[in-house]
Amino acid sequence: MEDDPYKVLGVAKDASQTELKKAYRKLAKSLHPDINPGDKAKEARFQAVAAAYDIIGDAEKRQRFDAGEIDASGQERPQRQYYRDHADADPRGRYTSGAGYGDFEDLSDVFSDIFGARAQARGGAQGFAARGADLRYHLDVDFMDAAKGAKRAVPLPDGSAIDLTIPAGVRDGQTLRLHGKGQPGVGGGPAGDAHVEIGVHPHKVFTRDGNDIEVEVPISFDEAILGARIEVPTLSGKVSMSVPKSASSGQRLRLKGRGIKPAKGAPGDQYVRLKIVTPPRIDAEMEAIAQRWRDHDAQDPRAVLWRDL
Repeated sequence: MEDDPYKVLGVAKDASQTELKKAYRKLAKSLHPDINPGDKAKEARFQAVAAAYDIIGDAEKRQRFDAGEIDASGQERPQRQYYRDHADADPRGRYTSGAGYGDFEDLSDVFSDIFGARAQARGGAQGFAARGADLRYHLDVDFMDAAKGAKRAVPLPDGSAIDLTIPAGVRDGQTLRLHGKGQPGVGGGPAGDAHVEIGVHPHKVFTRDGNDIEVEVPISFDEAILGARIEVPTLSGKVSMSVPKSASSGQRLRLKGRGIKPAKGAPGDQYVRLKIVTPPRIDAEMEAIAQRWRDHDAQDPRAVLWRDL
């Protein structure tokens, strides 16, 4: 049996405590006897991994081990019996000891992950209580449902459904958590949670930037020149707004507070981006007006392009 705890965990001697913990959890979850029933070799490795982590997973013990003050069993050198006792422990016994294995919160987390996902199919683990596994789902919703909030049912693989309240302002890719709606707990432990990732369908008219909404609104040639009062769509219906004289395509006008109103926080604004649409048919009178304008008052709107070249 390998006596070097660094080699047992497969980490470098200068590995951080975070790296040690990550390596330990990965090995413990893959080697645990409850997911490898009857595999004595993996059971022995599991015990060795737990014993190794007891030494170098504790910063103070690790410092003493690195300094040569204690051996891989935690005993003052040259005694080495402790580590071998654990490596050869009765596989039917509990993986604890009064002489070592300091803080077992990490191993409890591993047990919770294992039993929450697997033990229910075997009727649970005797004498062990663990939180149930979390479940993950995906739900696609309409743009308006995400913007204004809604109630929807999340279909489950077994044909049942979970009722979900979608808060106003939920974002595409945001995950909502339903407490206690995951897998049942083991041995009387609490149920896990359900995590529902929301996918938001794009809207044909509105686009979103945070809590702000933008909509492109076409205006006629005369409305752009003379100004006008027009109706524009918002999340709550039509509203009237003024288009200033000499409006340009791409110009953005703001409707304060007409954006998304999230469950928490201030509402966003709606921005109306103007798009000038020329008439589909140009008659002689309009052509004459445009020609006179070109001859006497024409300006070059592209002059700004050359200014900084």
